[in-house]
Amino acid sequence: MIVGCGDVGLRVARDLPARVKVLALTSSPERLTLLRQQGITPLLGNLDQPASLARVAALADRVLHLAPPPQDDLKDWRLDPRTRALVQALARRGRPQSLVYGSTSGVYGDCGGASITEARPVAPHTPRAHRRVDAEQQVRLYGRQANVSVHILRIPGIYANDREGGTPRPRLIKGTPVLRSADDVYTNHIHADDLARACLAALWRGWPQRVSHVCDDTELKMGDYFDLAAQVYGLPRPPRIAREGADVHLPLMLLSFMSESRRLDNGRMRRELRLALRYRTVAEGLRAGLTAN
Repeated sequence: MIVGCGDVGLRVARDLPARVKVLALTSSPERLTLLRQQGITPLLGNLDQPASLARVAALADRVLHLAPPPQDDLKDWRLDPRTRALVQALARRGRPQSLVYGSTSGVYGDCGGASITEARPVAPHTPRAHRRVDAEQQVRLYGRQANVSVHILRIPGIYANDREGGTPRPRLIKGTPVLRSADDVYTNHIHADDLARACLAALWRGWPQRVSHVCDDTELKMGDYFDLAAQVYGLPRPPRIAREGADVHLPLMLLSFMSESRRLDNGRMRRELRLALRYRTVAEGLRAGLTAN
């Protein structure tokens, strides 16, 4: 059962063999036809309405939780009520063999550009990262209490040429500036197809009560990533600006991403999930997408 069956969830379903029955929890009646066309059995339910989740218990052997925490109307901005509602629903009867939660590398906060493993303590700096930490804690607690194998994937920036908003192309066309090299931050990436394969690997091979980074081998600062994308797409490179005064040119959400710098180590993903990346770098993934199109 896929909870939060958006772009990545659909890629996961596509990669499963036909003999595997795939369910998807959705709160949108308008998505029912799309899901059925993809060979997915839809379940109407809303994580923001816990009473609507009565049907999800004991339906699936494996659960992939990709739904993000809510952004608004929160009693406590640090908590994720959606994950709480899901694990409470799953705990009513029966239990899955495994549950995989798609979290974010943002739970680490700013690491000053250091290369980090999963052993690094979390240090969330933003409200959305605090909510992700809460969700991780909830699924871990559920795993211990229900004796369910829970695996957490910490995911960085997802890209793909066939993913809506999945490349820097629109920002390059718009001419959105990036930080000059002296002020720039390291970012991490994973192609959407490789992320889907990592989700499946974690569902079947993930070590219990474990965290894995899901990222490729790219080590680029954000501005260099945009320069690379500009070269791939044949577009002008973005202008460079200093961090001081950048709030005049850049939206607050983008600035928040530009305030955290880290390099994720993906050794555990390779060793334990035994995932061989199709796209080891963003250069490979961006160019392959253009060739495929």
